[in-house]
Amino acid sequence: MDEITFAVLGTGGIGRRALEVSQHKETLTPVAACDRRGIALDADGLDVDELLAATEGNIDNEVATDGGAGTAAVDGDGGGNEDGGDGVKQHGEDRGVVASDQARPSEDPIGEIVDRGDRIDAVLLALPNYEHDFIPRTADRFVEGGYSGVLIDVLKRSRVIDMLDDRRAAFEDAGITFVCGAGATPGLLTGAAALAAQSFVEVESVDIWWGVGLKSGYEDNRGTVREDIAHLPEYDIETARDLSADEIERLIDERDGVLEFEDMEHADDVLLERAGVCDAEDVTVGGILDVRDDEKPTTTTVRVTGTTFDGETATNVFQLGDETSMAANVNGPALGYLKAGVRRNRAGEYGVVGPAELMPGF
Repeated sequence: MDEITFAVLGTGGIGRRALEVSQHKETLTPVAACDRRGIALDADGLDVDELLAATEGNIDNEVATDGGAGTAAVDGDGGGNEDGGDGVKQHGEDRGVVASDQARPSEDPIGEIVDRGDRIDAVLLALPNYEHDFIPRTADRFVEGGYSGVLIDVLKRSRVIDMLDDRRAAFEDAGITFVCGAGATPGLLTGAAALAAQSFVEVESVDIWWGVGLKSGYEDNRGTVREDIAHLPEYDIETARDLSADEIERLIDERDGVLEFEDMEHADDVLLERAGVCDAEDVTVGGILDVRDDEKPTTTTVRVTGTTFDGETATNVFQLGDETSMAANVNGPALGYLKAGVRRNRAGEYGVVGPAELMPGF
């Protein structure tokens, strides 16, 4: 396969790890990375080690709510206020990506990446989901800017898929292949469910149960934790977004660092339905997050129950190794799906595609 150049929007935990993992993926060359205040560009490939070292502990985690429509619309993969300030954990006078020697401040980092779109094969949107239309509206900027290539995200919310589908015609006209929900869940585990379903002529249920210990560090994943809190019964996207850092710390303390989730609104359901595997209502997603321990609190497992062509009922089970980190299970698949998306785009297949649709058809 030919070389692939890609950019990362958002340099919080997910964006940073994507850059790191890309060094172990053949044919991938990161040429741009940005947050809401700055951008790093190098057509020959970024020095990822320098960029990560320069921004370690210096991540811009401020929450943006303009969904990419404004001129400073890129942040990390989450945020909230820290120490009563503007949400930036700052070491040194520069904030976020501009701490790198390869970067400079920018009033419109998204616009700069769009302007260079003819040299960028794919763009990973490592952005938060606090506003339902945040990622879709960011995608609008690429359409309006004449971008033709691959956009990929690691979104979680089911309701966002419809917003992307509403843009299908625009993506097709622009020559954009949008791979949605391509992280761990949805993403890796959605694909695993689609593969496990091949044994059956009818799928009765898909149960996804995940376990995460923050091996990559709580400080580096505050946005991810905040977004997960929005799935707790007593919270939603709006109330979780408005929590202060102190309130999140108290919430975590009250639960001894362990957050348990049931019946989450994860896009695995609609992504499996659109691939014809099963009805969305037959999919359940839950899990346990331990923000204080590297060890996973439970084994990540996918169970697909169905009926075979000869009338037998069985359950196929897929498990992730407990040693794999959240970063490995999110960013490895995301970059793998990115490569698959580029293959489709270069073959002239445009529009919106989910991870299950990149697996054998049911």
